[in-house]
Amino acid sequence: MKIEVTKDEKYVLLKISESRLDAIQSPELKAQLLVLKTEGYKNFVLDLSEVEYTDSSGLSAILTANRISKEQGGILVLADLQPQVKKLIEITQLHRVIESFNTVEECIDRVLLFEIESDLGKESE
Repeated sequence: MKIEVTKDEKYVLLKISESRLDAIQSPELKAQLLVLKTEGYKNFVLDLSEVEYTDSSGLSAILTANRISKEQGGILVLADLQPQVKKLIEITQLHRVIESFNTVEECIDRVLLFEIESDLGKESE
């Protein structure tokens, strides 16, 4: 599986460079997420612009990313969902749990806003 990982101070961008996210590719994505968790990352932007198809294994990998980010006090944001993937995410109601945006830039802005909101919450405690 081709996963381009770009690390930033506040987030990690994972670009899936495959047309499918299924039982063959999902284990590698999950493994990569666990490595990033051990490195201390909590905010993830998952660029799915090239993913035209996903199945339950792919959805499981996305849910794993969401669980890891939430456990660490972070956020997962999905970028550039293709029509088939977007439809499946809506059918499974994942769009109620995981935010998605049209571009990677919008996702990064959402992560940075999340970090500001988190910092403000800590200051008010």
